[in-house]
This record gives sequence, structure tokens and C-alpha cells, in this order.
Amino acid sequence: MAEKKVKKQISKGRAYVNATFNNTIITITDDTGNVIASSTAGAVGFKGARKSTPFAASRASEDAVSKSVKYGLREVDVFISGPGIGRQMAVKSLRNAGLKILSLSDITPIPHNGCRPKKQPRN
Repeated sequence: MAEKKVKKQISKGRAYVNATFNNTIITITDDTGNVIASSTAGAVGFKGARKSTPFAASRASEDAVSKSVKYGLREVDVFISGPGIGRQMAVKSLRNAGLKILSLSDITPIPHNGCRPKKQPRN
């Protein structure tokens, strides 16, 4: 007789928002980094230029929250990455969907000196 699989109950986790110029990706993990739920603007049904809108980002975060509520998630630390325009709406809709935001961090990589420039052409 097969035993029923028990879903683990997680009350606190992390939400990673990756907002690029073309899409917004929301990943919700537990504290150790195991992925509970993820969603993108493309997976929710937006195509082309509409994927990069703030509305698409809010829909994607609502979808990710609805998947993660099954695990009993209530509190998240939010980590935002990227320059996209869906950043703020994604965080707003995480809060509106019923998650308590404990902290907000911007983890966008910033070059401190950048790449080495091309050599000057000889004339």
C-alpha cells in the first residue's frame, strides 16, 4: 500500500524577483534555498513586449504566491535583482497576496570597475 506524501509546512521563506528588460521571474524558496514555487510573466500567459510590463510582473508574483501558500508560507525576505520595470509591482503584489515582507534587499550586480576597455586604434 502506497503511503501518502506529506507536504512540509514552511512558515518563513525567501522570494527572489529577477526583473529583466524582457521578463520578470519570481522564485520562492525556503530558508535553505530549496525552491517551493516559481513563476514568470511568460508562464502566466503574456507574450512579447507585454511580458515586461508591471501588470505581468504582478500576475506572475500572484501565481507564485498561490503555489507557495499550499506549504503554509506566510513571511518572506525579498531579494530583487535586475533593472526591469516590473520590480516594484512584483513586490507590491507579493504583499497584497497575503505574504508578510520581513526585509527588502537589492542584489543587482554592480561592476566596481567594469571590463577592460578596447585598445586605442593606431593612426
